[in-house]
Amino acid sequence: MAKVLVWVLVFLGAMIVMRILSQKKHKARQSPQLHKRNKGAEPMVRCAHCGIYLPRSEALMSNHHTWCSLEHAKLGPRN
Repeated sequence: MAKVLVWVLVFLGAMIVMRILSQKKHKARQSPQLHKRNKGAEPMVRCAHCGIYLPRSEALMSNHHTWCSLEHAKLGPRN
């Protein structure tokens, strides 16, 4: 009975060590993405045609309007 208990404890200890190591690897891999994401909020702008909001860095800007795509820029603002 004692041998079984020892093997169960060894198995549980190995599982805990493996879980800790895998979490460290996951955090190390995810860290640059979290740093970029937490950098700061980016201003949102609205497409003049469809009204969708998108980050300013992804928007097209022309003639004092913002657009979500080239097709909407060609169609012009919605009346």
